[in-house]
Amino acid sequence: MSKLKIPVHTVHSGILQENAVMLGDRLIKKLKIPAHGPILLTFGSFRQEVTVIPVPKSDNLRVSEGLARRTGWKARNVLNASYVPGSRTLRLGPLIGVLVSREHPERPERLFGPITLFCRELTNACHTQGAFVYFFTPKALETTGSTISGWVYDEGWKQSKLPIADVINNRLTTRKAENKPSVQHFLAEVKSRYGTHFFNEKFLDKTEVFEALRRDSALQRYLPESHPLSGFAILKRMCGHYPVVFLKPVRGSLGKGILRISREEGGYRLQSTTPLGTRKQSYPTLTKLFQTIAPKMKNTRYQIQQGLPLMEIGRRPVDFRALVQKNGSGKWGVTSIVARTAGNNHFVSNLARGGSLSTVREAIGKSSIPPGAKESANLQLPRAALAIAKGVEANIPAHFGELGIDLGMDQSGRTWLLEVNSKPSKNDNTPLNDTKIRPSVKQMIQYCRYLAGL
Repeated sequence: MSKLKIPVHTVHSGILQENAVMLGDRLIKKLKIPAHGPILLTFGSFRQEVTVIPVPKSDNLRVSEGLARRTGWKARNVLNASYVPGSRTLRLGPLIGVLVSREHPERPERLFGPITLFCRELTNACHTQGAFVYFFTPKALETTGSTISGWVYDEGWKQSKLPIADVINNRLTTRKAENKPSVQHFLAEVKSRYGTHFFNEKFLDKTEVFEALRRDSALQRYLPESHPLSGFAILKRMCGHYPVVFLKPVRGSLGKGILRISREEGGYRLQSTTPLGTRKQSYPTLTKLFQTIAPKMKNTRYQIQQGLPLMEIGRRPVDFRALVQKNGSGKWGVTSIVARTAGNNHFVSNLARGGSLSTVREAIGKSSIPPGAKESANLQLPRAALAIAKGVEANIPAHFGELGIDLGMDQSGRTWLLEVNSKPSKNDNTPLNDTKIRPSVKQMIQYCRYLAGL
């Protein structure tokens, strides 16, 4: 199978019919396309049998306006191309679809809310890598067919009918949207009918992750003791073992709803996260404290977890977010790790709760962990993140292409797993730069190309 990247130009339908394409002589030779007989042109789910008209001294593929309309191509694109001799198929793409939660057509500058700039950045990266990307919401799945209504960026956001993508990235931000029957039906249908690859296909919950990873003996060293909060007995046992425990909503994110319980003189202290800071309440007994928590347990499932004496900067706890992604060979790699320091009056480090970012080296340099541990931390953190990503893939039956892995380092320098997030944030926290594309965005496209074989 021969591969290369070729410019695709649209010409007037009067010059060229939909069932014919013009292709430069040199490209025909490089792709090893036979001189006679029709071939099949494909782009995502789009299929069209075409006759290839050779053009001397040309280095592009020319298609009719009608064919471009059916594929969603603009006047000019650059796409990866590969020819498969066995099926006489010329494949173009990959065509990438990104499933997002919502669209705001009345606000084109913020069409997809806080991830709009990421969508622009991904579009720019696709242009340079010979891929084509569009964005769609669950609303587009309410009508079925071989095309989908999606958004593409071309000097502004435009909506058009597009083929089903070769690869779909699930960027839905709520379980409610993800579990809609129309979404689940669509995903099952496109996988079976078109062989579409769909990654980050589901949310993870904390109980599922810790129970799955506990089965791998090599990962147990990273796991704090953790159990579903089933009632008072497990709370009493954990509070007897550890001076601090955390209650984390099994399906929570952004640090919302986390409770911290600690022993204090004369009883127990309960701390809870609020947008304005930490709320503190004291109780003479654990029984009294549990009476406050019990009503919350009717609507929220909690995971009770061993409290860790995390490294601190200025008495503010620090943790680390590792972005682990599949690469162009389908292998896991660590793209980035950043340190997150909790804001004043907070015990969680999430940016949504006033936390701040810094480099790993900077945070470890300012911390009070032992000098020997500081030297090995830069090796320990990526090693742990990579092992945990592989463990998630091996023990949880779902397809993931990227994971946000939250790690802690205690004051002795030991690395711990705090949480695994299957929808790492893509919010607009970096300025858009048309010339510089983040490694994480490039890596995502490389993985899409690997999945599509383009």
